[in-house]
Amino acid sequence: MIKFFPEGTTLHGNIPYNNDTLSKHLLDIYLPPNPKGKMPLVVWVHGGGWLVNDKYADMGYMKGTISEMINSGFALASIDYRFASQAVFPALIQDCNRALSFLYDNADKYGFDKNRIALMGFSAGGHLANLMGLSKNNKIDAFFMPNTSKAFTFKAVVDFYGPSDLVSLNSSEDAKSPEGILIGAAPVERPDLAKIASPVTYVDKNDPPFLIIHGEKDESVPNRQSKLLHSWLRVSGVQSELIIVKDAPHFGVMFDAPEIRAKVLVFLKDKLK
Repeated sequence: MIKFFPEGTTLHGNIPYNNDTLSKHLLDIYLPPNPKGKMPLVVWVHGGGWLVNDKYADMGYMKGTISEMINSGFALASIDYRFASQAVFPALIQDCNRALSFLYDNADKYGFDKNRIALMGFSAGGHLANLMGLSKNNKIDAFFMPNTSKAFTFKAVVDFYGPSDLVSLNSSEDAKSPEGILIGAAPVERPDLAKIASPVTYVDKNDPPFLIIHGEKDESVPNRQSKLLHSWLRVSGVQSELIIVKDAPHFGVMFDAPEIRAKVLVFLKDKLK
C-alpha cells in the first residue's frame, strides 16, 4: 500500500486503537517526509456498504489526491471498523470515534496537531465521517465507547458520495439492504432507528465546514443524498460546497481528476491552516 505514497512517507501499520485483538480495531498512520512542526491530520474512512472492504479501500483510485495531501504536509490515518454484519449500529460509529480518541490521545507521539483534524470518507465511510463530524457537538453518549476521550473536534469534513438520510435511500424498505443490515431493520419500518443513524439528524449551526462530492450518474447512492445534506447545512448556516461530478458513477478515478483534487486540497489547506 505504501507504494501509492510519495517517497519518504513513513507508515505505522496495523496499530490497535482499542486495546483489544479485533482485526477491525486497527488503523494505519502515514506521515509525510520531513514534517515541519506539528502536522494537520486527515482521517480516511473507507467505503463498502458498511459490510465489506478495509482501511486500504478507495485509495487505489485516489492516488493523486493522496500524494498531494502527503506532499502538502498532511498526515493521513486510515481506520478500520466492524462491519454491520458483525455488530449492529451504533457499533460502527463507536469504533470510528474510538479511533479518533486514540489518534487525539497519541497526537504528540506521532507529531499531529490535535487541533487540526479533518475527516474524509467514501460512500459508507462518507456516511460515518459525516455522522462523526455532525454529531460530535451533540454529545451522543451512545456513539462512544465507555471511558474514552471525547476531547477531539473536527475542522472540516470531505464527503465523497456518503448516504445522509437512510429512509430516503432507494432500498430503504428492504431489511436486507445495506442500510437495513446497518440498523437491524428496514429503515422505512424503523424510522426511529434510521433517524438516529442518519447524518442529517445532527446538522446545526455549530458544525464544521463541508466539501461534498458526488457522481452525477451514481446508481448506488443517489446524489440527492448529498444535495439534501448540502441544503441542510446551508439552511443551518454551515459552510458547505457541493460538487456534482459530470457523468461520474459511484466511485472511481473520475474523483481523482485534477480539478477535483485541487478543490479538495484548497479546502483542506484553508480549514487546517
